[in-house]
This record gives sequence, C-alpha cells and structure tokens, in this order.
Amino acid sequence: MTPHNELRLLPWSGPGGKPCFLSTNDANGHLSRLADNTEAILLDLAAELLDYASALLDDSEAPPEEVRTLATNLTGALRDTLRVAESRGHRLLPPCPAIHANGTDGPTLPASFG
Repeated sequence: MTPHNELRLLPWSGPGGKPCFLSTNDANGHLSRLADNTEAILLDLAAELLDYASALLDDSEAPPEEVRTLATNLTGALRDTLRVAESRGHRLLPPCPAIHANGTDGPTLPASFG
C-alpha cells in the first residue's frame, strides 16, 4: 500500500505502452475526473465483454476466428481492469492501527460461544 499522496496510475498508457501517472492533490480536478470516468467506462466494457464471452462459449458452433477475437478482447479488458484495480488499490487509505481492549492490534475471535 502506498501513501495517499503519491502519483496516481492513470487508466491509459503512454507512448510505447508505458504507464501514465498523475500528480495532483485535487481529486476533483479535470484529469482526475477524466481518469475516473475512463475507469468506469473500461469496467463497464469489461462487464459487457464478459456477458458476450459467456454466450459465445455456450455456443458449440462458434467459429474459431470469433473465439480467437474474443480471447484477444478479453486479454485487453483484463489488462485494463488490472490497471484500474492497481490504481484504486494505491489510492486506498492505509488502515488506522487501533489497539483493542484486549491489548492486541487486530481483531480476535472468542474462544467459545456460550
């Protein structure tokens, strides 16, 4: 997990497929909103592609060329989805360390129910 104020991984690539990053403290700035909207579009497209894939793979008569195209498109959608997940994961705030009444620094389960 990275600090909340680090660079934001954007949902598109730069020249040569290299990652693009945004440095800003304004989560509502133009580029931040553009990145948020692009992430939403990419995730919606991936969901639609998954629905299409399920239907195509249920068709035992699907042409191999169409299945190959589907595999290519799924690969791209998975790549985009992983980039969105990585970017969002980096923007999560770290959990605040809390000391519990029992002296531990995490949740505990009761030894028995009764």
